[in-house]
Amino acid sequence: MTEDQLAAELDERASALGVPGAAVGVYHDGVEHYAFHGVTSVENPLPVDASTLFQFGSTGKTYTATALLRLVDQGRVDLSAPVRTYVPELRLKDESVAEKVTVLQLLNHTAGWQGDYEKNTGTGDDALARYVAGMADIDQVTPLGAEVSYNNASLSLAGYVIEKVTGQTFEQAMQELVLTPLGMTDTFFFPNDVMTRRFAVGHTNTPDGAVKVARPWALPRSGNPAGGMSATAADQITWARFHLADGRTRTGEQLLPAQLIRAMREPTVVTPGNALGDAIGISWMLRKCGDVLLVQHGGTTIGQHSAFVLVPERDFAVTVLTNCGPSGEQLNTDLVDWALEAYLGVVEPEPQLRDVTPDELAQYHGDYDAIAMSAQITSRPPNTLAVQLSFKPEVLEEVGELPQYDEPIIIGLVTDGPDQYVVTEGAMKCMRGYFTRDADGRIDSVNLGGRRCDRVAASTF
Repeated sequence: MTEDQLAAELDERASALGVPGAAVGVYHDGVEHYAFHGVTSVENPLPVDASTLFQFGSTGKTYTATALLRLVDQGRVDLSAPVRTYVPELRLKDESVAEKVTVLQLLNHTAGWQGDYEKNTGTGDDALARYVAGMADIDQVTPLGAEVSYNNASLSLAGYVIEKVTGQTFEQAMQELVLTPLGMTDTFFFPNDVMTRRFAVGHTNTPDGAVKVARPWALPRSGNPAGGMSATAADQITWARFHLADGRTRTGEQLLPAQLIRAMREPTVVTPGNALGDAIGISWMLRKCGDVLLVQHGGTTIGQHSAFVLVPERDFAVTVLTNCGPSGEQLNTDLVDWALEAYLGVVEPEPQLRDVTPDELAQYHGDYDAIAMSAQITSRPPNTLAVQLSFKPEVLEEVGELPQYDEPIIIGLVTDGPDQYVVTEGAMKCMRGYFTRDADGRIDSVNLGGRRCDRVAASTF
């Protein structure tokens, strides 16, 4: 592959999807390729180029986990220790969980409390402390360690562990532990640092096919450990090369022991049928594509979407940064799939849908609810289900304009396992998920985007 071919593919796909701006970085066997498309903002357009900063969202969770492993290497943190070892003031609705939850369970999404607790606690240095205090009010949805459900709140708490151990703000500690040693001079947390440089603005797709600027630009500071950073495509590739090099910087310094970096991509909990992958390592999401292991973690912020995939055994990485949603999600998926095939010849097998009767589909009908979103599931003849997803007004009030899914998400049941599904069309195409059943065999939840949504009402529609 050549850089020109990468640029042509990006331009064609981004233009077809109406994504205003995007940046792509590919690393393979010591060679880096980059491509850029479009503009930073439809209202105040500047060409997207190598210096353009994009929010990359939840890929930042892997930065938080890596910083914690630096503290593990220094003997200051034990991943198997209870969080209260470092945050003795931790209070949760379930006292036994507050007493027992470990640092590792914060990083592999098994803590079990409501994960999308979105609370803007201000811009001060006490933002994380105030956020963690507010976690006393969120519900415990599943028993500790029993189930994987994507958990932003856990990562904010993990960031607070870093603050308590280092005596610094989370952002100061990240600069010292990760960003400065890796020479990542184009990765930032704060809008004041970003706004003096060229940066992308988030957008949302409207029902009439247009795009509009999404506001506000930044997520609350309390979410920084879960995904509050912006970077260039080149700095994202620097991050990739550090992990592919088993903890060595570009200058050859062994910043983290290789065994700790490798441990991050070893399964700590398996997640068959989950949108997050086949397993969760230490923050990394792990997925097998045929016989090839993909180590990945994308992100979503206010109108910006990112994809980030490593293939360690092939010394390969790809990152895609887009500034519109939900069309940017589809561009990310499509371009990653293209890059894996074009550079490596790796192609994910198409999931096999199973034939289902109307009566079988009807058992999944109903209203489902989580802390940040709700979903209504109905049949879509002849043999698929339609998921109408919406974010709750109180979440949008705290966070801002998240992608709105005006059209239902279409899912089909697959042959891979009981009650597993795949999205068959639209922005989330190819995303996997599953339903769960209670002791009596009735559907009691759906896992959407890696998050558990409990069934609150059954219906026959």
